Amino acid sequence: MLDHIQVVVKGAGDLATGVIHRLHQVGMRVIATELPQPLTIRRAVAFASAVYEGVWEVEGVIACRVEDETSMERALAAGKVPLWVDPQAQVVQWLGPDVVVDAIMAKHNTGTNIADAPVVVALGPGFIAGRDCHAIIDTMRGHDLGRVIYRGQAQPNTGIPGQVGGEAARRVLRAPVSGLFVGQRSIGDLVRAGETVAQVSGQAVIARIDGVLRGLLHDGLTVRADCKVGDVDPRAVVEHCFTISDKARAVGGSALEAILHLLRSRS
Repeated sequence: MLDHIQVVVKGAGDLATGVIHRLHQVGMRVIATELPQPLTIRRAVAFASAVYEGVWEVEGVIACRVEDETSMERALAAGKVPLWVDPQAQVVQWLGPDVVVDAIMAKHNTGTNIADAPVVVALGPGFIAGRDCHAIIDTMRGHDLGRVIYRGQAQPNTGIPGQVGGEAARRVLRAPVSGLFVGQRSIGDLVRAGETVAQVSGQAVIARIDGVLRGLLHDGLTVRADCKVGDVDPRAVVEHCFTISDKARAVGGSALEAILHLLRSRS
């Protein structure tokens, strides 16, 4: 059993949720942290939604927002994932976990230190394994997706979205201006190219391809011009909107591999 292993996962977006779900399912005690207003696109399959809703379920695993150590322990005892609104991940300092996973996906290191825990794992570019953390999981779609790196860096961010169903940049919805975001369609809706799916300060966010609306920001958030606010999947499989993606599953499995490998090497 792995229930003696305590893990703090920084971030609870869709890739982080793939990690959290995998670690929780094998019995680890997983605690997540998030921002006060996470800009999560694939929020139907992101535990970050618990920040707004209080409780959020993804594929049978429930995350609940907690405010103190008592409610955290209560959530863990109930088999749930406690989620702290904790932008600086201060819980790491007073909890002293066995493992820290930086799943913020900021594409640069926002403060993770290799001394934060006996095992520190990071997702994606912006880290150097052996300096900032003990291992990195490559998150770029392609041959090396999910590769565990123990020395060196992940592939750099290209700024180009990975292809899904033959589409890359056109599947991404972006804010036309800075301002207040309001959705007009819902995740799981089938949309056509040219349809308005949301507005930012009264200006339309328009789908550029046909497909299913796989991701959309939470209403009422303030966004910057050109910020990603949604995602249209040209494969148009509605069920994909509500289950963990192939990419998140691959990254979650690799994070589990890295954690178990590093813990064994230290025992």
